[in-house]
Amino acid sequence: MTTKGPLRKQVIISINKDNINVFMKNSSLHAANINSQLRNAKLEVLTDYICANPLGITIVTSKVCQQSDLLIIDQYIKNSNNVNALQVEESCLPKSKSYLKIIGIPFYPHANSQEHLTSSDIESILKQNHIFNNISLASRPRVIKVSPKSDMSIIWIDIWDVQSGSNAKMLINRCFNVGWYITTIRGANMNPGVPQCKNCWKWGHMMFSCRIQGSKCIKCNGPHKSGNHRKFG
Repeated sequence: MTTKGPLRKQVIISINKDNINVFMKNSSLHAANINSQLRNAKLEVLTDYICANPLGITIVTSKVCQQSDLLIIDQYIKNSNNVNALQVEESCLPKSKSYLKIIGIPFYPHANSQEHLTSSDIESILKQNHIFNNISLASRPRVIKVSPKSDMSIIWIDIWDVQSGSNAKMLINRCFNVGWYITTIRGANMNPGVPQCKNCWKWGHMMFSCRIQGSKCIKCNGPHKSGNHRKFG
């Protein structure tokens, strides 16, 4: 499913968390400096304000930016003090989002290990596969176990797309290898489904509304918390 993107009078720049924190400490000053450079270049766009987002920063502008505007903003961000230019991606205008899910990856990817699959693991897997070369994530992947008794996971990924959903169409029903496993990409709804309780691991309610007494282990379904699996297993 593809949704209409946010207002295009924004500039999105992907940078890592450390750079976000450094840059946002003086966001008002940076906005003023960017405006000064835009005026010097006799461009019509101005920065209204700068805010942080989960993957970087968002610069809200008075008009929709053109490529010349983006080049000046890119150069300013990369030359800012204490910002690592190698960790700053090129700025872009907002796009639509498409929602996908990946099935066929084990929840515990390493044999004889109790470490479950994480969002960081999925990001590394996607970066290593060529079919995602031109795909940008709109948020961090979400990993959920299929059921308490299953060893498999479902991964929801949100990607930046155009309103026709061409990026999603290119990926849907594609398969790729993760170790010995063959995974498949499917289309998904914006809401990744019903909630999964982290207490009993059943679907349909959240942990705060769980009615069972005690806890169940996600690894063996035993009457103990998952963190105590080795003690009781």
